[in-house]
Amino acid sequence: MSVQDAIMSSRLNKKKAFLFVLIVFFVDQLTKFLAVKFLYPDKIIEILPFLNFVYVENKGSAFGMFKFLGSEFFIIVSIIVIAVLVFLCFKDYPNWFVYSLIISGALGNAIDRLIYGYVIDFIDLHAGSFHWPAFNIADTAISIGIVLFLYKSLRK
Repeated sequence: MSVQDAIMSSRLNKKKAFLFVLIVFFVDQLTKFLAVKFLYPDKIIEILPFLNFVYVENKGSAFGMFKFLGSEFFIIVSIIVIAVLVFLCFKDYPNWFVYSLIISGALGNAIDRLIYGYVIDFIDLHAGSFHWPAFNIADTAISIGIVLFLYKSLRK
């Protein structure tokens, strides 16, 4: 493979990662928009016996923890995480998918915090009266990305 072919391949790979981030980010923002439009403030839509759509304003991190740190803290952390992962995505391209999942999720939740001051969650998984904390598409992308990262790291 020539140097020119390698450069062209690298550019295409970066475009693929960027496009994937945009798609996941768009789906996240679209579903949050729909949650605001159809679920705000307290409507519950039962989808399956274990799945509801609800509207939740999450001012903390995962599971609503650390609310006292404020949106500014989470925005700064998100920017740092996104910057590091973009760098890793370019440096460690074989793992672009893992990094892109986490980047798109962090970006989606950071945009919510910038616009609203909180993250919009709407997916409610439950078993009987036990409800997992509500989450969104961005949270799902981050979680899948982290699980894949750990799996790949432990497999080495």
